[in-house]
Amino acid sequence: MNKLHVIEHLRFALERKLQEAQEAAESARADAIHEQSAAETQYDSLSIESGYLAEGQSERVDAAHRAIHAFEQVFTASRPAGIVIGALAELADEQDARHWFYIGPCEGGLKVTLDNIDVRVITLVSPIGQVLSGRHIGEEVEFHFNGLTQWLEVRDLQ
Repeated sequence: MNKLHVIEHLRFALERKLQEAQEAAESARADAIHEQSAAETQYDSLSIESGYLAEGQSERVDAAHRAIHAFEQVFTASRPAGIVIGALAELADEQDARHWFYIGPCEGGLKVTLDNIDVRVITLVSPIGQVLSGRHIGEEVEFHFNGLTQWLEVRDLQ
């Protein structure tokens, strides 16, 4: 797995999230100020609801901008000694299935696919991130998920 390719795919995914948020915010703003949204009676709350939706969508845009900025601060091609923010880690489970994770500052759950291999963003505050934090190649960790115990081995770090 090439870390620089993963970073580029993450940049595209974050930009796509920003664009979607901007389009949704613009649509919500247009709906909020549209003449059909004007209250016809004192009990008509469509314009208020449209305003709240527009505000929420604008907050999504702000969050997307913050995420892009946070990722730009940690994108690096350097190879870390252990699992830290900005690391790309390959883990193997007990069945030797391989899993790739990019340790991000935020946006846990974001997924990009390169050559049919999924790379998921996790944060160090997530349960699996807490277990993996600071681990090195060759170390095994015990991870509890949905009442099950899994063993994972760090196979590669970039």
